[in-house]
Amino acid sequence: MADAERLINVALFGTTQSGKSSAANILLGSTDFRSSFAPRSATKDCRLGHSCHLHGFMRQGGQEITLQAQVLDAPGYPHSRLSKRHVKREVKEALAHHFGQEGLHLALLVQRADVPLCEQEASSPVQMIQELLGHAWKNYTAILFTHAEKIEEAGFNEDEYLHEASDTLLILLNSIQRRYIFQCKKGNSLNEQRIKILEKIMEFIKENCYQVLTLK
Repeated sequence: MADAERLINVALFGTTQSGKSSAANILLGSTDFRSSFAPRSATKDCRLGHSCHLHGFMRQGGQEITLQAQVLDAPGYPHSRLSKRHVKREVKEALAHHFGQEGLHLALLVQRADVPLCEQEASSPVQMIQELLGHAWKNYTAILFTHAEKIEEAGFNEDEYLHEASDTLLILLNSIQRRYIFQCKKGNSLNEQRIKILEKIMEFIKENCYQVLTLK
């Protein structure tokens, strides 16, 4: 019997140099998105990537499920070269074009674990998510902490890190039902990172009863 297939739609948001494109590559198991350190914003356009099919990724109703992910990588904001209006229009059009019919399963707000989240830094990407996804954004958003290996290097575990986090981050986490994922490169292969993140994403999607956010 062939595996049943499930396609999930994920969009990445965040500030410049937060690690969005690198996270997209890990989710897709590819190097499709340009990811490198730069003194200015690297991503100027929205791009959609497709992962290969992950056979037997999970079981549902006694049946093996093959998973495929579609990931939209969006320009960071604030952006070093593009206005907020331009970025918002670009992302809005891409969301409607790629996910307008199927809907969005999850928005990932990408945040560096080694950079404290302050109110000013949080307001721009969070506000953009709110404006683009509408009043239900809190039910379809999670935080992806990149550079999470820095937490261990600093002598913290994940619980301690969150306990010591800024009020801005804690308020945001509570508003999205404490949905978060740590992306840790240390000691993990890219495939191990990918599977761990996808498993957490599927937990969140399952909690939403596999519903999607309709984008008009």
